[in-house]
Amino acid sequence: MKQWINKTGLSIRNRIRKFAENNAGVGIIEVILILVILIAVVLIFKNQITDIINEAFNAINNDSSDIIK
Repeated sequence: MKQWINKTGLSIRNRIRKFAENNAGVGIIEVILILVILIAVVLIFKNQITDIINEAFNAINNDSSDIIK
């Protein structure tokens, strides 16, 4: 019985060790986490980002109309 428990214990330890060493999905998880953080930042600062973009386009329009005249 002890031998069976020892073999089973080693097998479980080996499986856990192999699972811990497996890094196959780490890159995908990192990309997903970065996207979630970016989306959260955009949602939090939505109004400020919109204001900055509008000011930039207004400046471009004013400068381009000055150049055309």
